[in-house]
Amino acid sequence: MISTFDVQTRRSGTCVVVQATGELDMAVAPRLRAEIDRVLQEEGTPNLVMDLTGVPFCDSVGLGVLVGTLTRLKEAHGRLILVVSPGMITHLLTITNLDRHFETRDNLREALDTMAPSHSSG
Repeated sequence: MISTFDVQTRRSGTCVVVQATGELDMAVAPRLRAEIDRVLQEEGTPNLVMDLTGVPFCDSVGLGVLVGTLTRLKEAHGRLILVVSPGMITHLLTITNLDRHFETRDNLREALDTMAPSHSSG
């Protein structure tokens, strides 16, 4: 069975949500990168939430897209939150020590709440 890959984007408050489903590998990574490029150019937003809970597999090329996105957002003084469920991507981030660099959340609601403007001056 061939896994289909899909990417959808939508604005939610002060950020853009990029939701990917399917296996993120060398064949589809350019599609994800192109969508992220489009979002960052059109939206001009430095706040991005990537929902990867529907991505059961990610290879090194897919991981490269995530790292490249994080680098671009940091340079733009933006923020990236990955929504990941326990499994392959979480393990991949851990074994590559990238879990120290990526901000992650367990679900989309938590990520959006984290990304929302703070109501307190802290």
